[in-house]
Amino acid sequence: MAINGGCYCGAVRYEISGEATFSGQCHCRECQYITGGHPNVVMGVPEADFEYTAGTPQSFAREDLDAPVSREFCGKCGTHILGRTPGMGLAIIKAGTLDDPSQFPGLQMAIFTCDAQPYHHIPDGVAAFERTPG
Repeated sequence: MAINGGCYCGAVRYEISGEATFSGQCHCRECQYITGGHPNVVMGVPEADFEYTAGTPQSFAREDLDAPVSREFCGKCGTHILGRTPGMGLAIIKAGTLDDPSQFPGLQMAIFTCDAQPYHHIPDGVAAFERTPG
C-alpha cells in the first residue's frame, strides 16, 4: 500500500512504496530548531521506497559539519518534508507531511533525549535513548 504526502501548499508531493524501518521522536537540538521547539516526529523509509511525484524540494545542509543531515523542504511554503543522514540510506519523513497521519506507524522510540527540554513529552512505554540505540 502506497503512502502519500506533501507540503502545506501542495507544490511538493511524494509517495512511499515500502514499510517504515523505524518511527520515533528526535529531541536533538537541531530538530528543536527545525520544529520551533519540540521534537521531530519521524519515520525512516529506505530511500529506494521514497519518490517525489510533484515539485522539486529545496535542500539545506550545514557547511560547518563533516557529515551533516540534508534537510529537504518546500521552497514556496517552507514545509520541512524530510531529512537524509549520510550513510543511512533512509529518507526520514516528517509525520506531519503524510496525507493521512493515521498511517504513521506509531512511536517506537525517542532519541537524543540528552537534549530534551522539560516541556517535551515522551509517552509511557516508548523506549528512550540519550543518543541513538545501539
